[in-house]
Amino acid sequence: MSEEFLSQEEIDALLGGGKEEEEKKEEEKVRPFDFSKVEHIKKGGLPGLEFILTRWIKIFRDEVRKIVPNVNMVSQNDIYITRFNDFMLKIPLPASYTIISMKPLKENALLVLDSRLVFTIVSVLFGGPPKPFKVEGREFTKLEMKVINDFIKTILETFESVWEQIYPVKIEIKSVELNPNLARIVSPSEKVIVVELSIDIDGYEAPIFFCFPQNMFLPIKDFIYSEVTQIEEDVAWKNYLLEKVNKIKVYLWVELLKDTFKVKDILEWKEGTKIETKISVNDLLKVYVEDKPKFLGKLGKKKDKFAVKIKDIYIGENNE
Repeated sequence: MSEEFLSQEEIDALLGGGKEEEEKKEEEKVRPFDFSKVEHIKKGGLPGLEFILTRWIKIFRDEVRKIVPNVNMVSQNDIYITRFNDFMLKIPLPASYTIISMKPLKENALLVLDSRLVFTIVSVLFGGPPKPFKVEGREFTKLEMKVINDFIKTILETFESVWEQIYPVKIEIKSVELNPNLARIVSPSEKVIVVELSIDIDGYEAPIFFCFPQNMFLPIKDFIYSEVTQIEEDVAWKNYLLEKVNKIKVYLWVELLKDTFKVKDILEWKEGTKIETKISVNDLLKVYVEDKPKFLGKLGKKKDKFAVKIKDIYIGENNE
């Protein structure tokens, strides 16, 4: 009589012992997919922003040659959307991180000068070859910081001038950082628009980066994401808008007196009680539009009615 024996695998299968190994193999085959890592770049790119950059490059190229005559070309390499942390990790250290605001746009942007650019400029200014020298593990010197500050000033002044005819912005420097941890303008996982540019210095190309939060351009998204060939002023629309604005009725009033009185004195007031204002013809009075002081004027008369002659724009207490 032949005897049949079960193998160890069959025994484990009956007892459920091989279940863990099967699940382990299944986990190795199937991995969760993180949809948040997929980059959603709008089809057609950012033509409006590209238009601004094209105009800026022409102006900047002429201005930067006043600092570094060796500059041959300034060109735009790429515009793409990525995560802020991924962008920061690709910048070699040391680097200069300039945090800027572009009011009235909300959020801050970032201008990054790569160390290769700074070292190349320093090299050619002192008669050296147009290529960066290795300086790992140290910060910028005072001379290199002077070069950085001159570059930052030229970049931002020319960049602001280009926006003037499109969407006027006031660019201000919030801080200049050498530590990337202090240059965080958004959370590491947030999407940003990165503009990669390069400056050709006697044949060597050194990089510059602009980094904008993706939500920064929401107020002007129709322009940033649309095809732009030229900027023309719509005279008809401007005249129509001015006509509508001029027809708006507002409440205009003058502050003659602002003083403090005791309640007991107010209770004694009667019809005909006189309150001395002590206002002279030379005093500048606040003229309000609705609830905001907008002008300064002098009190006078026109025929039989009191009037105020506007003398200046109200800009604060020091104007008085």
